[in-house]
Amino acid sequence: MNATTTDTHCPYCALQCGMALRPTVGAGSGGAPTPVAEVVEVVERPAFPVNRGALCGKGRTAPDVLSPSARLTTPLLRDPATGRLEPAGWEEALDRVAARLAGTRAAHGPDAVGVFGGGGLTNEKAYALGKFARLVLGTSQIDYNGRFCMSSAAAAGTKAFGLDRGLPFPLADIPRTGCVVLVGSNPAETMPPALRYFTELRENGGKLIVVDPRRTRTAEQADLHLAPRPGTDLALALGMLHLVVAEGHVDQDFVDARTSGWAEARSAAMAHWPELVERVTGVPVPELREAVRLFCGAEHSMVLTARGPEQQSKGTDTVGAWINLCLATGRAGRPLSGYGCLTGQGNGQGGREHGQKADQLPGYRKLDDPAARAHVAGVWGVDPDTLPGPGRSAYELLDALGGDVRSLLLMGSNPVVSAPRATHVEGRLRSLDFLAVCDVVLSETARLADVVLPVTQWAEETGTTTNLEGRVLLRRKAVDPPRGVRSDLAVLHGLAERLGWEKGFPADPEEVFDELRRASAGGVADYSGITYRRIAEEDGVFWPCPELDGDQVGGAPEVDGESGVPEGWAADEDPANDYGASPPPHPGTPRLFLDRFATPDGRARFAPVTHRPAAEEPDDEYPVYLTTGRVLSQYQSGAQTRRVAELNAAAPGPFVELHPRLAERLGAADGDRLAVVSRRGRAVAPARLSTGIRADTVFMPFHWPGEGNANALTNPALDPTSRMPEFKVCAVRVELA
Repeated sequence: MNATTTDTHCPYCALQCGMALRPTVGAGSGGAPTPVAEVVEVVERPAFPVNRGALCGKGRTAPDVLSPSARLTTPLLRDPATGRLEPAGWEEALDRVAARLAGTRAAHGPDAVGVFGGGGLTNEKAYALGKFARLVLGTSQIDYNGRFCMSSAAAAGTKAFGLDRGLPFPLADIPRTGCVVLVGSNPAETMPPALRYFTELRENGGKLIVVDPRRTRTAEQADLHLAPRPGTDLALALGMLHLVVAEGHVDQDFVDARTSGWAEARSAAMAHWPELVERVTGVPVPELREAVRLFCGAEHSMVLTARGPEQQSKGTDTVGAWINLCLATGRAGRPLSGYGCLTGQGNGQGGREHGQKADQLPGYRKLDDPAARAHVAGVWGVDPDTLPGPGRSAYELLDALGGDVRSLLLMGSNPVVSAPRATHVEGRLRSLDFLAVCDVVLSETARLADVVLPVTQWAEETGTTTNLEGRVLLRRKAVDPPRGVRSDLAVLHGLAERLGWEKGFPADPEEVFDELRRASAGGVADYSGITYRRIAEEDGVFWPCPELDGDQVGGAPEVDGESGVPEGWAADEDPANDYGASPPPHPGTPRLFLDRFATPDGRARFAPVTHRPAAEEPDDEYPVYLTTGRVLSQYQSGAQTRRVAELNAAAPGPFVELHPRLAERLGAADGDRLAVVSRRGRAVAPARLSTGIRADTVFMPFHWPGEGNANALTNPALDPTSRMPEFKVCAVRVELA
């Protein structure tokens, strides 16, 4: 066996766990070992700090999708005579895509062409896709499925702190704090290697509070589990803040010195007294008081949110209320305390930082900011006035397909399964004049396309991702892709060339990253001091990381208080080290806000928010709450994990989780087929009885298409700020199928 290994990272969630890949050999005829082309096995990387060698089943089996039998290996074109997708050559396929996009633009204007990206694309692909949309196509109509991931947390974090990064501290800080409130997150199933941080927290004497309508595997590990009605997390946070004020836990010195807007936020919270909050949420007052006691009784505390409170039509306000709790108690901008968001998708953080989000340019710059437009246009060599303005958010873009938007280029997403009101979205995709899809597999969305382009995946290409800590990582190429497969960057290069842009769209990822560095320089998400070499040598680099000159552009590096040298360097090391430069490179910023927040005046801002109901509450016709989520052995729309035998054996299909009392009222037994019906659609799946869910709520995972597609039911009601759909709560009725 060849012992050569390649260090890389898992292709799935935002932990971006470190792993290594090693080529394997197979048995030829007669039993003699012969190399099997591009077959690899996963090897642990115990030294990588995020997962320390631990991997979940998805990570261990990720190489299964590299097999040519599991994925696309040739372009497909729809035959107008038969309506079937047929194999074709690359030149013909790219010619077809370029001609149809150009034709739509010529006939209906640039905004008739849409672009939809994915939170799994590398930073280089996300950057190139945004640049392609705005320069080559001239369209404002670009967004990505990361809008469905943590956009509410991003909006609330930006309002409060002036900057959005999933976690403003490393995961390693979690076991060292005193109390963590984990809101709407189930890492035991969604990112299992992260669970050890919460286990170590409790081993160190810290407390874990889990807020979730279900008693999940994570909630079972908690010191206190609060089970609010779906859609009432905002009231719960306000009720806790009310008790913080009433019981004298406000850190007034911190509030006065480092925040603004407290009077308005305090007034709003005081309208949410404990007994009212109990009536709204179903959480008993004694449990509410115990949560405040644990949170405020610890010297350091954190609040971490995930999709539960964020995927709501009031998600930005809900996250803002949890941030208020941190600010009022001085649990922000200090070591081992703070608010953070557990990002879901593999590159959900980097994906929006560099240009595939409707309102943002590279470096997390705002598209409507003249200075931002001028900087990025200068890097791209164009007039800032030629850049289009902000476009529609993800669901609004999908809803416009077949109307204002006539053609769509889609890269790395499967909205037929993953979008809210999925049956409607499928109809909009079918109504397009032209659809081109770049993907690794023939997903449910790709099956609707006029052209399907087979592209490389994680182990077959090099590129960077940014994990939930803001740590920029390097995924290295370990194997060659099957013949007939090209990278997304090569696709964009080929299309740009055909559409009149011979330069500006290189296929080499490091060349793209170097341009991304220049485009991000001086922005909120400044990557200019990060290089492939640094990432490889340092196990990733935390942004912001400006490229320093003699004037220390971007501010001085964070300094270790004991050694007096930049954090990350040992006291006896020469800071110039191997980089051959003085001053030393900026070491990156693992911990944000310790001296000031990223607002103009350096102060964090309270959000004066009040509770309001979900967009759709149960009634006589639809008397039950539906909430959705993930299971351990599948990932997102399942387009890749559903092709892995081991994962399918563990999680073969959808189900409806419900309390035995609700099942008794329905006359249903475990395993019976249930129909869950909302105002938007109907889904059918077997019953799974559990005392760990509220009796007024059912849960469905959303990984499967067909009759069990949970997103056929979900409500696309949008948060007014983040434009996040309300995946986590809608009204349904449940009946025997």
